[in-house]
Amino acid sequence: MTLYSRVDDPHCHMVRIVLAAKGLEVLVVDCDPARPPEDLIDLNPFLSLPTLVDRDLVVYGPAIICEYLDERFPVPALLPGDPGGRAQARIVLQRIEQDWYSLVPVLEGGDRRELQRAGRLLLENLVGSEPLLRLKPWFLSDQFSLIDAAVAPILWRLPHWGVALPPAAPAVARYAGRLLAHPAVRSSIAGVGREMRA
Repeated sequence: MTLYSRVDDPHCHMVRIVLAAKGLEVLVVDCDPARPPEDLIDLNPFLSLPTLVDRDLVVYGPAIICEYLDERFPVPALLPGDPGGRAQARIVLQRIEQDWYSLVPVLEGGDRRELQRAGRLLLENLVGSEPLLRLKPWFLSDQFSLIDAAVAPILWRLPHWGVALPPAAPAVARYAGRLLAHPAVRSSIAGVGREMRA
């Protein structure tokens, strides 16, 4: 398999976490979106990252890639086995995408005022998840899941964005410590990713 990725992109990071959690060997091609490799131009009409190539199949869109990997390599499972549990996980993933990942472009390149506002909104969303994170060791689960793989890139980048978890959210802080120490998360960090927490 080949993954066309960008080292500092949270969506690409999420896919790398899933690959690491599955213990999959993959060739990672680091891409500059301004100068995409010719291979990517031929494979993906949108030139979007991440893009995964598995034999003759090309998959793009981070959520689609992650679900494809979970179905193709079912051990360890990163989504619940029952339809209701999978639907609930997908709803949470969609919410994380809409409420958290939608703020990333501003956090990465907005002016000071926009950045502060996006940082506040992200912090409100994180603190709002405090009651959920008291229920189980992982996000709504007893084991590491696709939801955790989606949350980890956001938590990893908090210092880079100047966002600090408040003392009023101890369950979020404990979860963040546990999540960022997970072997799949640790092994998915490279280059720029490590510098974000330096």
